[in-house]
Amino acid sequence: MINLRDRLSSFQDDWLYGLDHRELLRAIDRCCLRINASDIVLIAEADPLKFIAAFIAAVSKNAVVILTNPRWGQQEWEQVAGLVRPDVVFGIAGPLNPPILGDFETSLARKPPSIGGLGGGDILIPTGGTSGQIRFAIHSWETLTASVEGFREYFGVDRINSCCVLPLYHVSGLMQLWRSLMTSGRLAICDWKALEAGVFPKIDRDRFFLSLVPTQLQRLLNYPELSQFRTILLGGAPAWESLLAEGRSRWLAIAPTYGMTETASQVATLKPEAFLRGQTGCGMVLPHAVITIRDTEGKPLPTGVSGLVTVEARSLMRGYFPPGPLELDDIGYFDEQHSLHIVGRNSQKIISGGENLYPAEIEAAIRSTGLVEDVCVIGVPDENWGEIVVAFYVSSQTVEELQGAIAALLSGPKLPKRWVAVEAIPRTGQGKIVRSRLGLDS
Repeated sequence: MINLRDRLSSFQDDWLYGLDHRELLRAIDRCCLRINASDIVLIAEADPLKFIAAFIAAVSKNAVVILTNPRWGQQEWEQVAGLVRPDVVFGIAGPLNPPILGDFETSLARKPPSIGGLGGGDILIPTGGTSGQIRFAIHSWETLTASVEGFREYFGVDRINSCCVLPLYHVSGLMQLWRSLMTSGRLAICDWKALEAGVFPKIDRDRFFLSLVPTQLQRLLNYPELSQFRTILLGGAPAWESLLAEGRSRWLAIAPTYGMTETASQVATLKPEAFLRGQTGCGMVLPHAVITIRDTEGKPLPTGVSGLVTVEARSLMRGYFPPGPLELDDIGYFDEQHSLHIVGRNSQKIISGGENLYPAEIEAAIRSTGLVEDVCVIGVPDENWGEIVVAFYVSSQTVEELQGAIAALLSGPKLPKRWVAVEAIPRTGQGKIVRSRLGLDS
C-alpha cells in the first residue's frame, strides 16, 4: 500500500489534462482532513476533480471506499441507505441528501457481513443495478494494481496514458485513473458531449489509450482525430460486426476487450494489429488472468466449443457487498488463434422450439443491415414455442423491410416473431441495455 497523495506530489503539473493539478492537491488535502483511518467513505461526486480528490484522500487514509453513481434516483439511494451507514460522504445533492447523511434504517457496515466484513483499504465499485438491485464488487489496492500490471505487460508499455470519457465511479473510468496513478502516466479527462461534438483534447493522441463503448465509437467514426489514438479500447457491451468493419476500413486502432467490474476491467483483449488484420473476438488473455471454457458440470471444453466462461485472476474481487456468490454468466469459446469469443449471456438465452438462441447474435445481424439505429432482442413466453424472439428497434423502416433484410442472415428460429418500434433503447452510461425497462403491451 502506498500513499497516493505523496505519490502525486512528484507528478508533473501536465500529467492531468483538463483539470488543475495544483488545485487537485489542495482538494485532496481538504478531503484528508475529514477522514480518519478505516472510516467508511461514500463518494457520490459528479465533478471529476472532486471525485479524484475524495478517492485519493480516502485510499491514502486506508478508508473503506464506496463509489456510487451520483445520478442514481430515489430507488437506488434507498437501497444504499439500507446497506451501509458511511462515516463521511462526499457529494450527494438532491431529495435524499438529508437521509443519507443522517440515520439509516439498516447499517450493515456496523454489522460485518458474512464474507468477513469490510475493512480498511476495501474499494467498493458498483456493479449490476440494471436489474434494479444495487451491489458492489469489493476490490483493493492489490487487485486494481494487478490489473494495471497485466495491462502494462500485455501492451508492452512503461507508462499508460489514458483519455477518459467514461464515468470515474465505474470500473471502466476508475481503472483509467488507476493506470495513470500506478505508472506515472498522463490522464486526460474529457467531457463526452464535447468529444461527440468534435472537440478533441490537445494531447499527443498517438501516445494515449482511448476507452469507448460501442455506441460512443459509432458516434465518433466520422472524426479523423479518432485514427490518431494509439489504441481505442472497446468494451462495456457487445460491438456489432458492421461497426467493427467500418472501424477496419478507417484503419482505426481498435482493441475489443472482455472484462467486468469483478475482474477490475479487462482480462482479454484483441490487439489493434490483430484487429486490423481481420482477426475477430476479444483477443488473448492478459498475463494476470486465466480463462477456461467449461461445460455445465465444470469440465474444460476443447477449442471451438462454446461453454461457460470461467475466470481466475489476480485482479479478481474478493467478494460482493452485500454478500453473494460469483456466478459468471457469459457463454464463449476460444478459436485456433487463442482468441476469446463471447457468444452471449446464459441468463439471456432464449429457448425457442428446443433451440438455444442468443440475443447478441440476432442483434448483430439486425444491426448489420444498417436499417436500425439501435436494437434489443429478448425472449417472451409462448405456448407453442416455449419462447419467441421479440425485437425492440429504433428505425423508420417498416417491419416488412427489416424482416426481408435479415431473412438470409438468420435461420428460422432466430428470426424475430414480433417487432416493437420504440423511440430509444434504454441503456446505462456504459452502453449496456437496461432490459428491465423494456416492456410489452398485453
